[in-house]
Order: sequence, then C-alpha cells, then structure tokens
Amino acid sequence: MAPYIYMERNGIHIINLYKTAAKLDEAAEAMKKIAASGRKILFVATKKQAKDIVATKAAGAKMPYITERWPGGMLTNFVTIRKAVKKMASIDRMKKDGTFETLSKKEKLQVDRQRAKLEKNLGSITDMTRLPGALFVVDIKREHIAIKEAQKLKIPIFAMVDTNSDPRDVDFVIPANDDASKSIEKILGIVTDAVSEGLSTRQSEKEAANKGKEEATAEAAAPESPAAEAPAVETAPEASEAPAAESTDAPAEASEAPAAESTDAPAEASEAPAAESTDAPAEA
Repeated sequence: MAPYIYMERNGIHIINLYKTAAKLDEAAEAMKKIAASGRKILFVATKKQAKDIVATKAAGAKMPYITERWPGGMLTNFVTIRKAVKKMASIDRMKKDGTFETLSKKEKLQVDRQRAKLEKNLGSITDMTRLPGALFVVDIKREHIAIKEAQKLKIPIFAMVDTNSDPRDVDFVIPANDDASKSIEKILGIVTDAVSEGLSTRQSEKEAANKGKEEATAEAAAPESPAAEAPAVETAPEASEAPAAESTDAPAEASEAPAAESTDAPAEASEAPAAESTDAPAEA
C-alpha cells in the first residue's frame, strides 16, 4: 500500500486522498460501464459497521448483496446456490397454493425455519440468475474467500483497501479506511450513484432502440395505404355529378324561354289582321 500512503504519524498511516479520488473515479466509471452492459455487480460486506450501509445502497441501485456470512462456493459452486434460492421460491409457492396448510404443525415449523435461514443468507440474491459481472468488497482481508473465488473465475474485483491489506489481489483498488462507517458510506454512495447512472443509460438506450423499430415499421407500412386510397380520391363521384346537374338545368331553361315567346307573338299578329279585314267591307 506504500504508493497510496501520504505519511505515517504515531504509528498510524495516513492515506493520500488525491490517490483515493483518482482511483474512485476510475472504479466508478468502470462499474458504470458494467451496469450499462446489463450485468450485475455483487456487493459483499459482512463486517458490522458496513452491513446496513451496503444493504441500503445496493438495494437502492437494484444490485445483489451479501451482508451475512459468505456462503462457501457462492461463485465457484453457483449451481448449488441457485438450487437453494429455488427451494426458497418453492416454499413461497406452497404457502400461496395451500399445500403448506396440509402439513403437520412440526413440518410447518421446520419449513418456516428453513425459509427464514435461506432468506437471511440468500434473500438478497434471488434476482441474480447468473454469475455477477463484478464483485465489490469492503475489507478484502475479512472477505478473502470471496476474493479467491472471484480470482478463480476471473471476475473483476472492486474493493475498499485499507493500509493493512495487499492491493495486488484487487483489480480496481480504492484506498480508503474500511473501518469507519462515514468513509464506507461516502465511497458506497459515489459507487452506487455511478451504477444507477449506468442502469438509466441502458434503459434510455432500450427505449431509443424500441422507438427506432416502431418508426421503421411505420415507414415500411406507410407507402401501402396511400397507394390504395389515391385512385378513390381521383375518381370521386362528386366530379361526375356536377357537370350532369349543370347540363340538365341549362337546356330546360333555354327550351322554356323560346317556347313562351313564340307562342305569344303569333297570337297577337293573327288577331290584328282579322279585326282590320272585318271592318273594311262593312263600311264599303
């Protein structure tokens, strides 16, 4: 840890906070990318002062966590761990479908105890259906089994490393005091915020991809409907009705007018000569 220590005073090593800030930014960026890729990050902290902080922060970021005893083979024997999680789910189904009520009092008690034990140790990893994309550890000396399993499976390890630990076992070192609750809360807050940001980025990318697919589908279907409707608009019945109405009215009026004029004119003309011709012979 020498590169990360600023000085020693009264037998106490003081960590260089500039190095801590730089390493913390690097770790946060890497964890953000892992979260954005859709993989889970498993948070591990079984020490008393870190339990509640890790549980709260990890749950807020929707990530699995281990705050009780590290179950041996959690990573290297993940299939068996998944069976235990499924057992817990089957007990829940028994309670829902009424099978649980058919058991005797002693059996009910045994099942309840088993369920409580599984919930305590594995309740936080029920949504982790495959190996995590990374491991975040508080105090690598205490969680040395988890570190060894992750190394064996080549899972990236992020960790808060104190001056009494060996940082060579960790891929992303965050030099910090892993005993003070304030230090743990500060580091966890920055890290989980980066994870949440990565998740929101992934969600927005999904929405954008879905929107693009919908637009592409709409564009592909769009040319078909106008093509079918276009001929109907061009050969509209209104266009043919309008000329028919005009041509019907015009001749009717034209034929009526001449008929009236021609009928009146000859009548007057025939009457006038008849009167003149009758008076002339009488006087003569």
